[in-house]
Amino acid sequence: MVVVVVYFAVIVLAFFALFVLPQRRRLTAHRAFVAALAVGDEVVTTGGIFGMITGLDEYRVQLEVAPGVTIEVARAAIAQSATPAPPVGADSAPPALEAGDDDEQSDA
Repeated sequence: MVVVVVYFAVIVLAFFALFVLPQRRRLTAHRAFVAALAVGDEVVTTGGIFGMITGLDEYRVQLEVAPGVTIEVARAAIAQSATPAPPVGADSAPPALEAGDDDEQSDA
């Protein structure tokens, strides 16, 4: 009987550690990101729309998706920043092409 209780407790702790804690961390990070949004930031919505923030209020964000085209979305619908993060190290740069590696064919 004690073995079953210990086994059940281990399963519950493993579930908590593998599923609940990472989800809480992601949610906290997303809330901090959304709170730090500013006019001029380039972002991507959860629907995949790219745009630049032109206005903010407590619950809504105005995004310019094309010159002169502004849409309004929920602040929580902003998924991530659209500007690429700087490379972490020198190894993260794409490899340089060598002289014979061009994919384009010369005039034949």
